Amino acid sequence: MAGMIPLIFAQSIIIFPGVVASWFYRPGAPGFGNAVAGFFYNTFNPTGQGGGIVYITLLFLLTVGFTYFYTLVLFQQQDIPETLQRNGGFIPGIRPGKNTEQYLMRVLNRITLAGALFLGVIAVLPFITQSITGLQIGLGSTALLIVVGVAVDTMRQLEAQLVMRDYEGFLSR
Repeated sequence: MAGMIPLIFAQSIIIFPGVVASWFYRPGAPGFGNAVAGFFYNTFNPTGQGGGIVYITLLFLLTVGFTYFYTLVLFQQQDIPETLQRNGGFIPGIRPGKNTEQYLMRVLNRITLAGALFLGVIAVLPFITQSITGLQIGLGSTALLIVVGVAVDTMRQLEAQLVMRDYEGFLSR
């Protein structure tokens, strides 16, 4: 439900301290301020000295956290339980109103957990792969998600065109 927005938020926030520190950090220069700037520069840099694991861990945690946050914001904005009740819809076995909202929130939390963990793994996968193989990977997690999203959307559009023309689709069901 959240899409790529949590990944973009997490990357933006985690990059910010390193960017600010890079304005003040001069390698080899003496002074306490330079040492503090160097610490932040190296910690919030995925390839920094000892900072890689901190960066990767924080990126994973922020991505998971923002996924929950953004999904909750979108869900609250749509007000699905109220819309269901207003249109006469209901979930079998669940009373309308507060019980429906609680049920939908439980389902949403379960689904979001799997999605958030998956998005977190996708966010850190390029860094982990790069540290294991030692190869520079030019395709980041955001680009990877964009490529996959475009491929899936293209397949859906092709499928829709084929169905409109009475052909059997590419994908067997």
